[in-house]
Amino acid sequence: MTGGAVWRFDAIGTVWEVETRHPLTDAARAEVAARIDDFDAVWSRFRPDSVVSRLAYEGGAMPAPADAVAMLDAYAELSRATEGAVNPLVGESLARRGYDATYSFVDRGAAPAPGEWREIVRWSDTALEVRTPALLDVGALGKGRLVDLVAETLTPWAGDGLVVDAGGDLFVRGAPQRVGLEHPYDPRRAIGIVEVTDAALCASATNRRAWADGLHHVLDARTGEPVRSIVATWAIAPTAMRADAAATALFFDGGPALAHEWGAEWVRMTSDGRVEWSPGSEAELFT
Repeated sequence: MTGGAVWRFDAIGTVWEVETRHPLTDAARAEVAARIDDFDAVWSRFRPDSVVSRLAYEGGAMPAPADAVAMLDAYAELSRATEGAVNPLVGESLARRGYDATYSFVDRGAAPAPGEWREIVRWSDTALEVRTPALLDVGALGKGRLVDLVAETLTPWAGDGLVVDAGGDLFVRGAPQRVGLEHPYDPRRAIGIVEVTDAALCASATNRRAWADGLHHVLDARTGEPVRSIVATWAIAPTAMRADAAATALFFDGGPALAHEWGAEWVRMTSDGRVEWSPGSEAELFT
């Protein structure tokens, strides 16, 4: 957005950039900060005082948090499409591999997430229940959901000129944005460029949040092992939550079909360097 005002800040472990036509007021910034903190206080498995941390220790039922239905309904679709590879109870599996609340990065071995997670986690418009203690992890789509919430919060101030970028998860309203698709093996290079207009682009790669000998944050919930065949994904959808979820699903068989069902465009790179893309994708890919 040429000539716009940019607000940069840190939140939920990443750098955010919000670009608007005019500088945001202090009231707008305070409302964004409160929205992010409210979300983090419920869903962060890295905070000992969060709702999901309490449910991991105690289980039980509570009034449904504001985003529970939207996110868990999407998880149900993700789980179905990937035959259980994506599962919101993968939190303990990630913690065992070292991606825990203290960021120990000490691998204690693979462990699958509970396969019948829908028997453990129940939700409705009024209640969220974790029937036995279990660690919810919304990483497959949570940051995208929060990007949508921030964009929604800023609508009264920003109008039709808004870009929200949370560490590469991008929501655009108004002027088109050309975005480079970072090469997962060389961050100085791009494998292509895509234009985003009135939509969201989310990316995921196994070189981000990686540690030890080949461990990273994208696990197959059925085994607790990191994904090896796909190394990077990009998805464009009407909302950042769906783009984020599609980018996660694309690491597994069934991801392209779900993206098609949701009307999401996508690109992904395999571990041997091949690039695949959705029919009708308008990404400009380099040879």
